[in-house]
Amino acid sequence: MQAFEFSPRTRIVFGQDSVDRLGSLAAELGAERAFLVTDPGIVASGHVDRAERALAASSIEVLRFDAVHENPSSVDVSQCHRALGEFAADLIIGLGGGRSIDDTKGCNFIRAGGGRMEDYWGVGKARGDLLPMIAIPTTAGTGSEVQSFALIEKEGSHQKMACGDPQAAPKIAILDPTLTVTQPRFVTACTGMDTIAHALETAVTKRRTPVSHMLSTEAFVLARTALPSVLADPDDLEARGKMLLAAALAGLAIENSMLGAAHSMANPLTAHHGIVHGQAVGLVLPHVLRFNAADEDARTLYAELARGADLSPRGSTTDQRVAALIMDLGDLLQVAGFGSSLAGYDLSLADLDALAAEAAEQWTAQFNPRQVGPSEFRQLFADACASS
Repeated sequence: MQAFEFSPRTRIVFGQDSVDRLGSLAAELGAERAFLVTDPGIVASGHVDRAERALAASSIEVLRFDAVHENPSSVDVSQCHRALGEFAADLIIGLGGGRSIDDTKGCNFIRAGGGRMEDYWGVGKARGDLLPMIAIPTTAGTGSEVQSFALIEKEGSHQKMACGDPQAAPKIAILDPTLTVTQPRFVTACTGMDTIAHALETAVTKRRTPVSHMLSTEAFVLARTALPSVLADPDDLEARGKMLLAAALAGLAIENSMLGAAHSMANPLTAHHGIVHGQAVGLVLPHVLRFNAADEDARTLYAELARGADLSPRGSTTDQRVAALIMDLGDLLQVAGFGSSLAGYDLSLADLDALAAEAAEQWTAQFNPRQVGPSEFRQLFADACASS
């Protein structure tokens, strides 16, 4: 058992209509002027108006930036920072999916230390004092609301820059399931599969700890039971709440364990072939699990996850439990509407070589329980394309 530290930096406020507490929670942080970062879809849903009413009730002045794009780049972060301008904010709020929360963190880095987002690529590179942040996710996927990292795309390269610093972790995360009901079904499916991938990858990485494993396990059990329910009944607030909590727990697991090969494969699929991240990571995940299960420790951990989620009969062997877990993932992909293969995306042999080379360069690959390089990734991509 390796040495570790566990120091959660984010206060979690969970419950239906908890967004209505935003004003009082902001006031607890001593806020008088808040910079709120979001995207046009969240504005159209009415969630921003609701948040701003809560802030106004506590006499907190608000400046809104609502032009966040999907997969925010360093240019998007600079645009957000320009919108902040001379407004003397003493609190920054990210309201939306992971893109809004990451864009908020990026703006916070530059507001405090100047320069460009590229200057903060890595760990512990914050300069100056970052503003306290409140994160309010409207999707149950990334877990960014409880993490100290922002994932920002390097402009022009599609490369994800992981910019992390303890200061960047939100002070408060408000998990309100009523905010997730307005998600389209496809978004629910993509973010839900991302949560499941986070739970399964963090459970077996080289950096896992007893605490991260506990978080991974609970996140997987919650998400595995809740995702089919929210896909069948979008208004099921109980299931929506379980998905939000699962995403946050998996996010805490990432903070303490990192990710693995499935995320390394998903990033170039999204960057170069337009496959939405949650769909991409879901389609490659069963193949990564089968590959990792050749490692004895990983195989045992996968079996424990399958047992915890009651995916196999009592008395099943380790191999039977792992097989049940992989089969169950295939079933979930069908329920999500993703199919079971990358074959429909017409990837050529040359595409597979390029994808494998780029996947091997992704920062998450180094944490995978089995060593994985271009040749291993090439085979994994081929397997994902051939699956029926």
